[in-house]
Amino acid sequence: MSRVYNFSAGPACLPEEVLRQCAAEMLEYGTSGMSVMEMSHRSKDFEAIINQAEADLRELVGIPDNYRVLFLQGGGNTQFAMVPMNLMRNRVADYIITGQWAKKAAAEAELFGKVNRIASSADKTFSYIPDCSDLPVSPDADYVYICQNNTIYGTVFHTLPDTKGKDLVSDVSSMLLSEPMDVTKYGVVWGGVQKNVGPAGVTIVIIRDDLIREDVLPGTPTMLRYKTHADNKSLYNTPPCWNIYVCGLVFKWLKEMGGLEEMQRRNIAKAQVLYDFLDGSHMFHGTVRKEDRSLMNVPFVTGDEELDKRFIAAATAAGFKNLKGHRTVGGMRASIYNAMPMEGVQALVAFMAEFEKANG
Repeated sequence: MSRVYNFSAGPACLPEEVLRQCAAEMLEYGTSGMSVMEMSHRSKDFEAIINQAEADLRELVGIPDNYRVLFLQGGGNTQFAMVPMNLMRNRVADYIITGQWAKKAAAEAELFGKVNRIASSADKTFSYIPDCSDLPVSPDADYVYICQNNTIYGTVFHTLPDTKGKDLVSDVSSMLLSEPMDVTKYGVVWGGVQKNVGPAGVTIVIIRDDLIREDVLPGTPTMLRYKTHADNKSLYNTPPCWNIYVCGLVFKWLKEMGGLEEMQRRNIAKAQVLYDFLDGSHMFHGTVRKEDRSLMNVPFVTGDEELDKRFIAAATAAGFKNLKGHRTVGGMRASIYNAMPMEGVQALVAFMAEFEKANG
């Protein structure tokens, strides 16, 4: 078996230990006589799996008792609609636009009410995080929305915006469980798991109890009400059982690794290796303002599109997969999530140095 270094932005690499356990339990989970993929979501076996997954997630993050954990389907695009459908009671919301996903979320919210775009970094191709210390927050806004880590552009909010008392809603898809998080600073925090946590198909929503209400927007479908899923402990309909099981294994792996503080330490160290190389390279250059750089997604370019293509082809052939940048920005992007080992980043940097030497 020859595994490559997978720098995909998502679906992304998973811990090898978790994959091996999945393989070992594929045919039979415990003494159930069946795979998790075959068992009823109403069974005692799966009830134990999802309950343990939630308990481990709560312990990892430190989720208070007045917040609910929901394992949902539909990905980010569904959350773009669920958030306003459930929270936009005044039909007004403020959005901070720092990339493609915040743009999409704001456009979707406009189907349900007035959206105020109170800050943006579009003027410089989303290469920085705007100053959010004194925002023109709307007095009647139901919430303020951010995409906290921008997968495509490689920026992150190191400091949360001052929402002036309004509930903060945050998409943390590409940084979920990569570092400690104070849940009490948010009304709703959600993330698709396919970047840092598990296989595509699950969206984790952490929502404060008082925001789970009956009085959602008229016409909101049953499946798009947070209350539906909270009341039924994420088992209103058949959930992606296998995917939730894998997420549970990743939670246990994270605990064994030392928790989110240790993952943050490792992620800072990995990112430093790559950013230090980019800062000293004559060929490769990072595209993000230094103080706003993400630990998870590192975009870079040579400044020559043909050279970028040659590098991507050479890197792919050498076992460094999925380095091509998002189609909207081009260049390269290395996503270095929790499961990417330091050895992978060091090997990539060594390859980049050799490529620069041979093509400089």
